[in-house]
Amino acid sequence: MSDKEESNIGVVEVEGAKPPTPMVEIEESEQQKQSSRVKLEKMNISFSIWPPTQKTREAVIKRLVETLSTPSVLSKRYGSMPADDASSTARQIEEEAFSAASVAASSNTGEDDGIEILQLYSKEISKRMLDTVKARAASASSPVNQSQASVATEASATPPASPEEKNVLSLW
Repeated sequence: MSDKEESNIGVVEVEGAKPPTPMVEIEESEQQKQSSRVKLEKMNISFSIWPPTQKTREAVIKRLVETLSTPSVLSKRYGSMPADDASSTARQIEEEAFSAASVAASSNTGEDDGIEILQLYSKEISKRMLDTVKARAASASSPVNQSQASVATEASATPPASPEEKNVLSLW
């Protein structure tokens, strides 16, 4: 047996396996990670998505106006609004939703990044938009007598959202 053969006794090579990482490399990697953490802590960076910027709020309003005034699943069922009405309605919906979410944010004592509050804001917008178009459709139908009007209002308020409405609501 040659010296080379004797030195390879007990060594098993596995194809594709990485050789063990030397301790020096592990220590350097840990030092780099620690250095990065210290740098970030010194920069005192925090990330929060609530409250949204004014630019974001304007984009939400623009999207609401489009949804309320252009042909969509929602407009097929409840009708669409003229652009001027849609604009004022969208601003009111967004403002009310923002106020509701801000109240929730002020009472939230948790140290989160605002995701729950943003979800609440989105749900409030969807809910208020749907309530608005339903109320507008109910008032536009002008029933013959008052008893029919109350039945129509109750009927439009009680059914759960249809699959089409759920698709519209999921846009938020």
